[in-house]
Amino acid sequence: MTLRARLVERAQPVLDRMPPVPDAKAQLSQDGGVCPADGAQLAFDPWNPHAHRCPTCGTTYSDARHHAHWARAQHLWLAERAAHLATVHALTGDAHAAQRAREMLAAYYDRYHRSPNRDNVLGPSHLFFSTYLESIWILDFIAAAHLLRVCGALHDTDIDAISAIADEAATIIGEFDEGMSNRQTWNSAALTAIAVWFGDEDLAATAVTGRHGLLGHLADGFRADGMWHEGENYHLFAMRGLLLGLQWAAVAGIDLLDDDELAAHLGVALMAPAVTALPDHTFPARKDARFGVSLAHPAYIECWEAGLTLLGTRAPDELPPWLDTLYRTSTRPALTYDAYLHEAGETVPPHRTRADLSWWAAWMMQPTLPAAVPLPALVIRNCVLDAQGLALLRYGDRYVSLECIGGGDGHGHPDRLHLTVHADGVHWLADPGAGSYVTRDLFWYRSTLAHNAPRLDGVDQSPGDQARCTAFDVKGSWASVTGRWGPVQRTIVTGPRWIVDVTTLESPEARVLELPWHLAGQLTVVTEGSWRRVDDGHEFVSDMEEFVPTTPGPMLVRAMLGDRTLALHLAGDATLLRVNGPGLPGGPRAPFVMQRVSGTTARLAAVIDPTGSVTAIAIGADEVVVHEGGVSTVVRVAVPETVVTSDRERTVLAGARAPARVTPAILGQRPARSSAVAMRVADAPALDGSLDGFDLAESLALDDELCYFRSEEPYPGANQFAAQAWVNWDLDTLYVAVEVITSTMVLRAPDAPTLRLDNEPDDIHSDGIQVYCRLASDPVLGWLIRPWDDALLARTIGPDPAAVALQGGWERTPDGYRITAAIPCDGLGHDMHAAVHFDVLVNEMRNDRVRRAGQLAWSGGPGWVYLRGDRHDPSRLGVLELHE
Repeated sequence: MTLRARLVERAQPVLDRMPPVPDAKAQLSQDGGVCPADGAQLAFDPWNPHAHRCPTCGTTYSDARHHAHWARAQHLWLAERAAHLATVHALTGDAHAAQRAREMLAAYYDRYHRSPNRDNVLGPSHLFFSTYLESIWILDFIAAAHLLRVCGALHDTDIDAISAIADEAATIIGEFDEGMSNRQTWNSAALTAIAVWFGDEDLAATAVTGRHGLLGHLADGFRADGMWHEGENYHLFAMRGLLLGLQWAAVAGIDLLDDDELAAHLGVALMAPAVTALPDHTFPARKDARFGVSLAHPAYIECWEAGLTLLGTRAPDELPPWLDTLYRTSTRPALTYDAYLHEAGETVPPHRTRADLSWWAAWMMQPTLPAAVPLPALVIRNCVLDAQGLALLRYGDRYVSLECIGGGDGHGHPDRLHLTVHADGVHWLADPGAGSYVTRDLFWYRSTLAHNAPRLDGVDQSPGDQARCTAFDVKGSWASVTGRWGPVQRTIVTGPRWIVDVTTLESPEARVLELPWHLAGQLTVVTEGSWRRVDDGHEFVSDMEEFVPTTPGPMLVRAMLGDRTLALHLAGDATLLRVNGPGLPGGPRAPFVMQRVSGTTARLAAVIDPTGSVTAIAIGADEVVVHEGGVSTVVRVAVPETVVTSDRERTVLAGARAPARVTPAILGQRPARSSAVAMRVADAPALDGSLDGFDLAESLALDDELCYFRSEEPYPGANQFAAQAWVNWDLDTLYVAVEVITSTMVLRAPDAPTLRLDNEPDDIHSDGIQVYCRLASDPVLGWLIRPWDDALLARTIGPDPAAVALQGGWERTPDGYRITAAIPCDGLGHDMHAAVHFDVLVNEMRNDRVRRAGQLAWSGGPGWVYLRGDRHDPSRLGVLELHE
């Protein structure tokens, strides 16, 4: 069946009856769309706005939170269906399809403007809670309108109403520039489509060729190795937005692919996910990715189909066989995907065909694919992606990778030197990705302990740390990679049947080195011994036990999944721990094991055996001996080379690598550092909300738009929202007074029901202040302080916030309120501290909102308040000079 015939068939339910159109604005919350009994995502049914069924337990739920969650997908699905029907009309002349598409557009003529642009999570939006969702929606909405107008199926009144929506959408999308974010690709594509609708050449030029437009994202967002700078998950999302934008740009008369260099770079970017793909054709869940997502999802297949068409004869040779491979890949359960809801409510076929694709494919893909040939080794190969810091070692159907960059930026996780192993059809050692953005376990998946990565002294790797690949070599069936993170080095050596892992620590002071092993399946410690309970001291883990072997020597851990087995042989000079923690996202809790060793120099060694060939191992001073029955192989890991020696061969693996030069994706300028003076006082001020006892000679002003982090509305002006602060000091304390001008004062009760919106603390959605200070190179200390009744409510800011009893008070003033508080800073008055790094922020709440409206910062904005939570970039802190 051809795609055209299939599109006509799939349009029939919508032609038979008009789907429900939500009046609700979409809302992001912790409980909306989630089964309260088992935590499963409720199924999206576009025909049932108030009956949301759990696919796990079968229970049906109906309340406002679930409806607001459903509205997110429904608004997007309806715009898709309008474009689908407009395509059917354009291809077949079906007048009923045109009429229904027009009715679906008309449903939003008034509804769009009525939907409030407030309480958003990530950028202004009418129908949604984030700008990028508005961009996805308007792309389909404008596509439908454009096709109907070209076919003469719109009245002038329709065109005027659509133009009013497009104009408003262009305004809110255009003012929220997200730089080199994957979401900005969609924003630029949406602005390009709107430019085509209006015939606006200036808007088209800005959206296409601007620094953060389609050109900037194609040239810089997709790095030299082709991968989007935020990883595979966001690569695939950004790629779809980019290709849609390129199509609209061509309609506007701007064809970026006329440039052969850009076309070649697009070809590399199109194939980058094939290079890192796991053997089961899912993408690795690196960074903030979803786990176990198939590359054969039709939203992704359509990208490769579109790329093949756009590039024509310049398309990479491996692109047609890659598409053929995906069409032969078994289908996984349907994935709810904001940018592709074409299959919603339908049964997923065993394999997808070209006839299963969406309306967009009808306009983009070639009539037939080139003849299939074997997938070239150019795609499936051993390599290092320098920009991603990812080293890949493949052998047959086995996949091994080592993360050699990590970092907390660009959706990154603190997982330097994380090891992934996929062998014999099983993902034995996986990167778990991120799970949900709105549940507490997000902080687990963003921890070092959740990965197969080393950590020091029981804490996560620091976001500012870097790692690099120092050596990489392949010789026949042997390969090795070495990565270094600070004082820790990890070397992986792969052979035909097993893998050697050696992790070393060299430090001037004693450190504790830990290495978790999150193995799939059922874990058994085969070595004889006993277990004793130890304190875990971690929010997410429980039942930590230490293994006490009966005799010293290597230990054997076995993982079984179905009829597949993997053996993990561990050196015996480290403590072995068994821990229970969160499993893979959406799954049950699961045990994992962890090695622990301490000292100034330490080494952890392991042999990973997915074939069952290893009978024993022995650990020497600088070598690992692997016994396979009567055959022994010695792996000597040293600098600058690793040597593998057996009775049959001697292989030298070297491949020392210089540090890679990676251009950052975001080329922002560091803001100028604010500075002011703090006056010393002999006696503590009254701290009762008045200014009694404060030296007011020097103050800090927060009274213009350059200090304002906004949400949907711009800075209201100093007469509506501003602040003035004074800071005094003595030997161990900063005394802070903040006087706030505000037209309204909204306080959140300490016993108010939790908002359950996301992972941000509820108390940021209240009038109050945040104070940060740092002495020299000490860690930044932070406090959130807010008024309530006749006292101050205060807590620390950080990974483990805790309520504190700060000395202080507050009082209302004719124009707002004033807070005075004593901030403890031990050692402040020592001679070495002539200055202190400092900042004060003021949260703005309004009566008609659920989320705060904005935030003033002494160190300066301007910017957006979205996703800031109670966090603050330490590099923004100003400097207070301590005057006597």
